[in-house]
Amino acid sequence: MHSDIGIIGLGVMGKSLAMNMLNHEFKVSGYNRSFSSVQELIDKGYDQFYGFNDLVSFIDSLKSPKIVMLMVPAGEPVDQMIKKILPMLSKGDIIMDGGNSFFRDSERRSVALSHEGIYFYAVGVSGGEKGALLGPSIMPSGDKAIYPIVGKILETIAAKKDGEACCRYIGKLGSGHYVKMVHNGIEYADMQLIAESVLLLKAAGYDNDHISDLIASWNQGPIKSYLLDITVNILKEKEDDHHLVDKILDVSSHKGTGKWTSLQALEQDVNVSLIQAAFMARLMSNQASLRAAFSNDSLPKITIDPKLIHQAYKLGKLIAYAQGFALYQDASDQYGYDLDLEAIATIFRAGCIIQSELLEELRLVFKDEPHIENILLADRFKSWIIDNLDALRTVGSVAVNSGIPTPIYLEAATYLNQSHAFSLGANIIQAQRDYFGAHTFKRIDVEGSYHHEWE
Repeated sequence: MHSDIGIIGLGVMGKSLAMNMLNHEFKVSGYNRSFSSVQELIDKGYDQFYGFNDLVSFIDSLKSPKIVMLMVPAGEPVDQMIKKILPMLSKGDIIMDGGNSFFRDSERRSVALSHEGIYFYAVGVSGGEKGALLGPSIMPSGDKAIYPIVGKILETIAAKKDGEACCRYIGKLGSGHYVKMVHNGIEYADMQLIAESVLLLKAAGYDNDHISDLIASWNQGPIKSYLLDITVNILKEKEDDHHLVDKILDVSSHKGTGKWTSLQALEQDVNVSLIQAAFMARLMSNQASLRAAFSNDSLPKITIDPKLIHQAYKLGKLIAYAQGFALYQDASDQYGYDLDLEAIATIFRAGCIIQSELLEELRLVFKDEPHIENILLADRFKSWIIDNLDALRTVGSVAVNSGIPTPIYLEAATYLNQSHAFSLGANIIQAQRDYFGAHTFKRIDVEGSYHHEWE
């Protein structure tokens, strides 16, 4: 018995990935802190699954080079597990972290393990439980020389689109987890956009079933997506003849990746205002005392053509993806990741949460212009912006005037208004900075930097 790979952590994602591998005829060893999760897989009757209740036997069951995939909670649990298994491994063995670890932690682990002769792979995995089982989008990073070893397994179990595996080598160190982190940031923005669209449609007088049908009609062409698809189902779902979504508490949580993306954008000086607004909206949903003190008894009523909301959604979605990929482009240069944005757009087309036909449009943009700063600059999207900008502005103004919270729509309109504006008032700010701090300013009439004695 020599397994192809061992998985530590057989929770929802770990178990689904293990079954995916087993369904593709890989031999898999499994270990979990609680043996009951291991027993669940044993009871499924897979001939090529081997479950263990001790780490020594688990590691001994693996063929060389040993490949261990960690599917444990991000943070300290990853470090603790690496510390436990490191003495059992030999030079040339491989540890893969398939969780949502912060990319800086993954870079630290990669460097530390390289000194021990152990290869470390940061593996972003997107698709949720179903995707992990049937084929996720996978973002592996680490030493490129050993990618053929891990890639054989990962590309086999990944989702497929047009015959291509939704798994590509991403780059060095923790870049795979960086790419997954920003993927999740885009996910936050798109989810919030859809939620705000539903709010607006409800305020316009439509019920859940009608809104579900409207969103189903949107779900075609370049914005056809997994998130729209599941929202159609969510709005239809009933429990005891009542729509289940209306019984769910109006509070949303998070696991950190949207926060990390927001913080990282500030670190890189890149504007991802939609992602940040989506994260702040989740925080606001948890402000129970504030909401209780000021909330209205019912949703305001508005009059608006659903077609305008559809148009606004299309443009808002494009901006969310544009901001996320602009962050990728900056990291590629700033951190030396040398990210292939065409490849990233390609692997996101299936298996992951943000899978959308829009990714094919992005793939084509990056194929022609791999170093484009922002996809909104591409000729392919000029008419997309022009045709939908008025609708975006209208939806934002109707929402504000009616008291309906739509932070993503407002940020999307602001982002484009800033892009289109004759002036942003930045000259006033720079004059203020020079006035109190002698920070200097540039002029429109001559080259160079200048300071003025204002008093």
